[in-house]
Amino acid sequence: MNATLLPDALNLDTAQDLLLYRYQTTEDITKTKIILSKNTISFLKNGVKGVFGDDKNIHTAEERFVMMKSGNCLMTETVSSAHKNFESILLFFTDEAILRFLERHKFDLSKPVDNRAIYSFEYDSYIRRFVLSLEQVLQFPKALQTEILKHKFEEIMLYLVHKYSVDFLKALVQNIDNKLSRLISIAENNKHNKLSMEELAFLCNMSISTFKRTFQKHYQTTPIKWFTEQRLNYTAFMLQTKRNRPVDIYEDAGYENLSNFVQAFKRKFGVTPKQYQMSI
Repeated sequence: MNATLLPDALNLDTAQDLLLYRYQTTEDITKTKIILSKNTISFLKNGVKGVFGDDKNIHTAEERFVMMKSGNCLMTETVSSAHKNFESILLFFTDEAILRFLERHKFDLSKPVDNRAIYSFEYDSYIRRFVLSLEQVLQFPKALQTEILKHKFEEIMLYLVHKYSVDFLKALVQNIDNKLSRLISIAENNKHNKLSMEELAFLCNMSISTFKRTFQKHYQTTPIKWFTEQRLNYTAFMLQTKRNRPVDIYEDAGYENLSNFVQAFKRKFGVTPKQYQMSI
């Protein structure tokens, strides 16, 4: 039985730190192999969900929701007899999103916690309203979804930490290897800088081959593709908000000439930088 990689198999832009998806099926599934490339909250709406992980097995129905650490697990889904389907709202988030949240709010990470990969939380009136708001977000254009999800992620994490303490988040990230944490920090802090592979590997205290291998394992893409994606997104932001001309910013995107930048920009956004700017 082949494993399903999520959220990659859902035709979403997996380069994003935060992703939202409405999942529905009318057929039961039993112990399907799942590889989560991002941490996941499954807000169950209809049916019964079973998750079998490396530290815990749970079964939960509509009165609870599940948070799962990225990694391998088995999932069982049972269709609701009342609604004739299984439905959940999936919120995917990266380790980097957790680390930034923990750092932003200055939580103490020194105290060790139990190593757990699966958590089950009880719905309350606040969480139910929150899930309804996520369903509304799903109706928005993708660009707006991306911006609002940043605030929604902050909201749900602050509420869960308030209700349950920060230990569940610490458990999700405490096993991140120190070298990987450093690589993530260096990549995120330099995604708009024109550093060479050699320079990035040096900052991580890794050989170039180890840096590439570790980077690809974590981000599920090559460093070149990831940094190119980040820089093109940044140039689109520059074009949109600062009214820069394409000729002024192509070097910031890591391109040696305007022609190559225009071609790469068009491959990603479907229009040239000038056309993109004029459409705003």
